[in-house]
Amino acid sequence: MAAFHARSVAGVLAGIVALISSTAIAGQFTQTPYTPQKVVFDFYFNEPQAINSALYWVRGLLNPLSEHPYDYAPEQHSVVIVLHGMEIVTLAKSNYQTYQQAVERMRYYAELGVAFKVCGLALPEYQYAPADLYEFVEVVPSAITELVHWQNKGHALVRPQIMEKIYAVDEIR
Repeated sequence: MAAFHARSVAGVLAGIVALISSTAIAGQFTQTPYTPQKVVFDFYFNEPQAINSALYWVRGLLNPLSEHPYDYAPEQHSVVIVLHGMEIVTLAKSNYQTYQQAVERMRYYAELGVAFKVCGLALPEYQYAPADLYEFVEVVPSAITELVHWQNKGHALVRPQIMEKIYAVDEIR
């Protein structure tokens, strides 16, 4: 009986290995059944220009969801961005020339319903007042409190990790 059981287990294992081997030949595309998203992004960077890369994370969330088969309108999502690092300088109207590309991308996302919230505790460190910022920006009492608030309302926390690209793709393929 034990010999029969051992052969049965061996047969099952061989079948599993064959199945894994046959499916492991190539990657497969999976159409995950996404629903409208609730996300709070935590932007806290030590370099103002990092906001350009971080905004690609927002695009990476919204663009696939707006396309077939999901076809969600931006207003079906709840997306909040809380800023409390060096990227705050990108939101000052006086710095428009330097950060024009980032400002226009943020303005575009704001028109789609993305909320931009700046830490009221950090703002004075840069000697800015709410009037110094763009019309699409809200100043909130505290970034940390704001992040907790949105998480308590069911929003997933996303912290973009901005890495420096040191290789061209062709170098490492």
